[in-house]
Amino acid sequence: MSDNVIVEKSKHFAVRTVRLYQYLTNEKKEYVLSKQLLRSGTSIGANVHEAIRGQSKQDFRAKMNVALKEASETEYWLELLYETDYLTDKEYESINQDCAELNKLLITIVRTADEK
Repeated sequence: MSDNVIVEKSKHFAVRTVRLYQYLTNEKKEYVLSKQLLRSGTSIGANVHEAIRGQSKQDFRAKMNVALKEASETEYWLELLYETDYLTDKEYESINQDCAELNKLLITIVRTADEK
């Protein structure tokens, strides 16, 4: 287990996103929005992972910025799934809270990296 909070939280979120995708496609028969969610929700952790192993500070900042954009996009897909009744209040609030937390962490990381 990593001691890096953003690495752990983004990976955990990716796993939750995959499970939500499976639920949406298997149970709700929803394929379009859920595919978009799958792409953006798993991309957050992939870009964080790349940033941590970046070749330079510029590479780190660029990958973290991409992760932030993906987290923002993921919030949008979650909102759409909720507003079109594919997610219940409880389901939406749970995963959206995790996504909002990732956004806050990434905003802090990006701002701090830009200051250096």
